[in-house]
This record gives sequence, structure tokens and C-alpha cells, in this order.
Amino acid sequence: MSFSAHSQKFYINGAWIAPAEPCLIDVINPATEASCAQITMGTSQDVDHAVSAARAAFSTWSKTSREERLALLERILDIYRLRAEDMAQAISTEMGSPISRARDSQTWAGMAHTAETIEALRTFVFDEPRDDLLITREPIGVAALITPWNWPMNQIACKVIPALAAGCTTILKPSEEAPLSALVFTQILHEAGVPAGVYNMINGNGPDVGEVLAAHPDVDMVSITGSTRAGAAVARAAASTIKRVQQELGGKSANIILPDANFEDAVQRGVKGCFSNSGQSCDAPTRMLVPHARMAEAMDIAARTAAGFRLGNPADEMTELGPVVSAKQFERIQKLINIGIAEGAVLAAGGEGKPTGLECGYYVKPTVFGHVTPDMTIAQEEIFGPVLSIIGYDDEEHAIQLANNTEYGLAAYVQSNDLEHARSVARRLRAGNVNINGAAWTVKAPFGGYGQSGNGRECSDFGIAEYLEIKAIIGYGKV
Repeated sequence: MSFSAHSQKFYINGAWIAPAEPCLIDVINPATEASCAQITMGTSQDVDHAVSAARAAFSTWSKTSREERLALLERILDIYRLRAEDMAQAISTEMGSPISRARDSQTWAGMAHTAETIEALRTFVFDEPRDDLLITREPIGVAALITPWNWPMNQIACKVIPALAAGCTTILKPSEEAPLSALVFTQILHEAGVPAGVYNMINGNGPDVGEVLAAHPDVDMVSITGSTRAGAAVARAAASTIKRVQQELGGKSANIILPDANFEDAVQRGVKGCFSNSGQSCDAPTRMLVPHARMAEAMDIAARTAAGFRLGNPADEMTELGPVVSAKQFERIQKLINIGIAEGAVLAAGGEGKPTGLECGYYVKPTVFGHVTPDMTIAQEEIFGPVLSIIGYDDEEHAIQLANNTEYGLAAYVQSNDLEHARSVARRLRAGNVNINGAAWTVKAPFGGYGQSGNGRECSDFGIAEYLEIKAIIGYGKV
């Protein structure tokens, strides 16, 4: 089945249905700047229909056993594996991910999170006796799930699968810029036999669907991954109904390279981490902190590393960096590159404009700025493109201060040849995730941030817990 099948319909109450008021928009392939599909945008009527289906299904789904929910999730995982290539092609087409990365990172993430949630559910403690108390954890209810375009299946799986595992019913609103992977995912859930109303999917923009879901009185929880601006809008919309709001938002992550690190390796690793996914990751190490005395050396290594990336057609197996997702995102990145130059940062690699030979498509030159000061715009604003800022520090205390000098707190990175030293620095960083020496990412780690990076945690048992209410039954243990 084509990944664009059902693209002009919504999935509500176990069936593909036409929207209340058809309003078509093009899905643009960022590598070609041409339409690759059309989707229809939802309205408040579609939201009401989906919420009604989810509310009706909750009374039955919330009472299912752990074993019943495990059986459904295992079927979903089996079918996902069979549809993995369809998923990879959809992701590569909709958001420009190189096909090799779409397979081994983007599509893999959805599988990995589903498998990890299954394992977490097997042993999750729902009932916990304490003296004469029973602490019981119950599904919160109807969950509205709003997901982004940059890691579409990572975030869809991080929300839908634990919500189902907890016994919640769901409405998914994927990004209208990258909706094709959500269509494949929905086909997978339908084939797996998800009961009618337990999972619903509608397309739409933030004001007309996302905020309407957040404000809806029959929605018990909303989970959003997106910009800090979008997260704030959803929180405001949800406030009048006092519902739970879980947010995974922006980031401006610091990468502290300590004097005792293997400098060349650490700088190279930092550049690759920053430019991964064309710089479109909320936890990307976009602020590299190096000793002032090694600024020139860091700029040279970073520039050479940037020059080594293979940019090109996402369909090419050898491509390492594809385009950014949209014309709007391209223009925002160009604006911030120009601001960096105007504010006095020293351009070591890349810069404004498109790479030679890639004039069609939203391609950005891998860009490195050195001699960036903490007050510069590019040191504070999330750019969401392949743009690295190298900032000098005086000593370790200064580096920690600079790392924490941000309104965000999603991730941080520490590089040192002394593990104990790195551990001590990691403990002082105000971030939800701290990576030491390029350790491999794992789906077992809770993911979320401090400050304006949001609240709550996703992944593994932490993700399931987000969709549960806690009830204390007092006197439960007495005979």
C-alpha cells in the first residue's frame, strides 16, 4: 500500500473517513520543492468527532488487562517491522532525511521505542501496597498527542505507544509538514486490530486542530513535542480545563570540551552531532564550548569536518545531509546566519546561500561560527539547521556557567578523558539529558527537559507513567 493512501482522509473510530469540510494542502518534498502528496486539514468538527470516539472507547479500553494491551502492542511491532521500508521512504520523502538515515535512525526509532515500551509494560507496577494503603496507577483518560516533523516516528511512537500501554485512548495530530509517516503508522495500527476509537488520527494546523484539542473539555491530557512557542500556546489553551500538559520543546544544548579531552576527536564528534539530521534535532549540541586558547584550533577542525559532509539527494544511499524541511525553515536559518555575521561572529565554514549544485531544494551549507559570544543571537536562539556556534571559556567554572546560561535545558554534552571528572561536571548541568563522551543514545533513558524545554519525561517506563493518574486507597490493607 502506498504511503500516500488515505492521505485525504482521517482515521476516526476504526475507519478512514472524509473530513467535515475538505481543505487540501500540498505536502512538499524538500529535496525537489514539488508536491509529493496532498492532505486535508481538519476543523473543530473533526476534533469533536475524534474526541467523541476516543471518549466512548475509554470505558472499555481502560479496563483491559496488561496481557491484552501487550498482545496489541506486539502485533503493532510485528507489522511495523514488515512496513519498515514503506516508513523509511515516507520519512525521506516528507522531510528530506537521507534514505540510509531514514532507515537506520528515523524508522528504527519507532521500532525501538515500541519494543522498549513493551518490555517496560511487562513489569510496570500499577498497584503498590504501602502499609494499609494501596497506591494504584490508572489511565488518565483521553490523550491528545501533537507531534513534530523533525523526528516524526520517534515522537509518534514515544506518545502513542505508551498511552495505549497505560490504557488511554488517543487522538494523534501529526505535523502537517510531514504527515506521510503518520499515515503509514495509522495503517499499521489498523492492520494490528486496534479497537475502534482507541486510536484516532486527524491532520491540521496548530490553531485549528492542536489548540482546539488542548482546550477540549473531553480531553484529559495533551502531550506536545514542538517549539517552545507552540508548547506555550497549547498550555494556554489547556489551562481553562486544568488538564495535564506534557511538553518536549526547544533546546540550545551546550557541548563542553574540557582541556583534558582528546581535542580533535571531541570537536569532530561535536560537529557531527550538531549537523546530524541536517541540524533539525532539539537536543543537538549547537553550542560548542572550548578553552579560549584553543579557539583557532577548534575552528580549523570544525571547518574541515563540515567540509567532509556529503550533501545531496536524500534518495542517494551515500548522502549524509539532505535539505531542511521547508522554505520557511530555510529562510529562518539564512536569516540567523546573516545575523551571526552582522553581530561579529567569525565564519569558519559555510555561510548564507545554497551549496553549489544544489540550487533546487532547501539545502543549507554546513556552517561553523567561531568567536561567538554568549550574548549573540546565534548563541541564544534555537536555529534548527546545520549551524554550529563555538564559544570560548576561561576555566571550568566559566564553562559550566555558560552551559547553564540559556532559557532551555533539554540536553548537554561533556567531553573529558577523565570519566570521574566528566561525571562531576555532568551533575552540575541544568539539563534533562547529559551525554558523556559521545555515549550511544538509548531508548531506555528518560527524555525531556528543564526550563523552557518543557516538562515531563518520555521513553520506557517513564513514558507510561506520564499517562497515568495516581490514586491512594486508604484502609485497603485492613481486614
